[in-house]
Amino acid sequence: MKYVLAGNIARYRKEIGFTQEELANKLGITYQAVSKWETEQSMPDITLLPNLAMILQVSVDKLLGYNAYQNDSSYYENVYKSSDEYYWGVNPSPMCLKIVSLIPPNKHLKVLDIGCGEGKNSVFFARCGYDVSAFDISDAGLEKTKRLADNARVHVNVFKADIWDYRLDCKYDILFSCGVLHYIKPELRDEIFSDYRKNTNIDGIHAYNVFVQKPFIAKAPENEEHSYLWRSGELLAYYHDWFVEDFSEYIFDCNSSGIPHKHALNQIYARKK
Repeated sequence: MKYVLAGNIARYRKEIGFTQEELANKLGITYQAVSKWETEQSMPDITLLPNLAMILQVSVDKLLGYNAYQNDSSYYENVYKSSDEYYWGVNPSPMCLKIVSLIPPNKHLKVLDIGCGEGKNSVFFARCGYDVSAFDISDAGLEKTKRLADNARVHVNVFKADIWDYRLDCKYDILFSCGVLHYIKPELRDEIFSDYRKNTNIDGIHAYNVFVQKPFIAKAPENEEHSYLWRSGELLAYYHDWFVEDFSEYIFDCNSSGIPHKHALNQIYARKK
């Protein structure tokens, strides 16, 4: 929680145009205290959180990095909790195998799994020897990720975060996301992808897929309110100045909700040069 809170204090402070000193004056504390919060050397006293959140114009939950759309995450939260079985299975996505071929773990490489779900891809990367961090909004999903990692006798740095609010606090070699990026609101995409690109090491890889809108494909039966389809080719535009190892578009059959349906997908592997 400390680094999520640190990043959020700095981010929201800058968004309202305050310096550390101005924020400190509002709170009646020293600017050194604010600096320590933002560099993870300490955390605010709990009694300061309501006033801090009010000054930064966010809720306490949002400041702490908790779910900004709790009601809408309940579909998969409930699905994950409903059984000890793994809803998505435990075999990794074929995207993972592509990553191993593009940037094999023959040296220390840091991976971030964005929206890890129940952890099948995160644990695969850890078993291959990558240094893996993974976040999701679902508590049940995170618990299953931890359990899967324990059973495989590997370590995954698992934490809870909201893709809308979480910004990276260090650089990674691989950013990976499978079936998640449609939860990013269109107006947040530029900011989030700028953050992801900036916090990627040279020669690092981004591997993502996104659901794209097609007039001949019906809306998914889950009908999640906070789900935003991408335009075909939109994802590729974020990597015009990177080396695109592979980009594809395809349609596949899905039965995830028990109702047969189709998805159109764009998939990219891009390398920072």
